[in-house]
Amino acid sequence: MATDAFLEYLDKEKNYSEHTVRAYGKDLREFQVFCAEAHEQESIEHVAYPLIRDWIVQLVNKGITNRSINRKIASLKAYYTFLLRTQTIEINPLSQHKSLKIPKRVEIPFSEAEMERLLSPEFFEDNFKGIRDKLVIEMLYATGMRRAELIELKYKDVDLNSGMIKVLGKRNKERYIPLIPGLKTTIVSYRDARNKLPEIGDPAYFILTSKGKKLYETLVYRIIHSYFTRISNKVKKSPHILRHTFATHLLAKGADLNSVKELLGHSSLASTQVYTHNSIAELKKVHASSHPRNKS
Repeated sequence: MATDAFLEYLDKEKNYSEHTVRAYGKDLREFQVFCAEAHEQESIEHVAYPLIRDWIVQLVNKGITNRSINRKIASLKAYYTFLLRTQTIEINPLSQHKSLKIPKRVEIPFSEAEMERLLSPEFFEDNFKGIRDKLVIEMLYATGMRRAELIELKYKDVDLNSGMIKVLGKRNKERYIPLIPGLKTTIVSYRDARNKLPEIGDPAYFILTSKGKKLYETLVYRIIHSYFTRISNKVKKSPHILRHTFATHLLAKGADLNSVKELLGHSSLASTQVYTHNSIAELKKVHASSHPRNKS
């Protein structure tokens, strides 16, 4: 099937992550079901734009956000671009499509005070789960890595001797991130607790579940949401907010944009610049409180 060839292309040639390939496959299957049920059309290879527009309307009526719809349509567009390259079709039905407008999303990072409070010892139990949970939070905040990168982090890529970790990012792009002293201490404690697990089923991976298995997405989210609910009233408490917090705090302390870009694994500065808004707000606050002429 053309969809199978497309997903294999994403995996083998484009080096997309397993998570991304699954997401593309899910979007294509959803569209295939819609075509079959609403239009009695089994194949999605040769479709006209009005049919895709009907799917968009259905998604809107279901309450799916414009952001999520745009992502689904991006999957379709990539699929039809692939079909063009393989000469399976002659016209991309989405060639003239314009993405739905989405409101600018303001993501509020955690404050330095919130991070200091949460990472204090009393929040975590002195057992494998408590030490592991602290490591998950501290690793995300101290390195700025993505949730998927944390899950895929290999044991051999955490090097305390050099004080560096190797992270495998999007499209299998490698980058190295320094380990700060506090994180090193937590890593040592975690390794001791990890070695005492009754069974380790996935030894290649660094951070494991209590059953010795590889971490999974919903567990990482639950850890972040559970602990931050205790200390923060912010609406959004997710692994990505910790990545946002990492970048914002670095920029607020004077880190240059290019360095933060490399640490985050961004391919362009444009992706990193979204984090400058909060640091600019912090600079304004410092300027207002420090400048001798500001006496209003």
